[in-house]
Amino acid sequence: MSDPVTRAFFVGRALATVLGEKVEHSLTNALSDLGKFEAEQRENLRQLTTEVLSRADRELSQFETHGSGETPAPPASPTDLQETIDDLRAEIARLRSTLTQYRA
Repeated sequence: MSDPVTRAFFVGRALATVLGEKVEHSLTNALSDLGKFEAEQRENLRQLTTEVLSRADRELSQFETHGSGETPAPPASPTDLQETIDDLRAEIARLRSTLTQYRA
């Protein structure tokens, strides 16, 4: 049997070599997984962009072919808004009155 110090040297060297290989393998796998993830995310973004642009083109085509079905209403002025609120309050009061009469 050889000298214990020499044996310890070779055991340590073998351990360092094996650990180095394991770290290299783990790092390679991690970088590979990261590359796959990045490629998948890039593909997902490309598909999303394609779908959004396709839908926008389809809607634009329908708009140009058929025109808009209605013109957008101009923004309500504050007086129109107050008038609408008052009308709704009056309608609620009428409905409450009718409901009260129905229950009685």
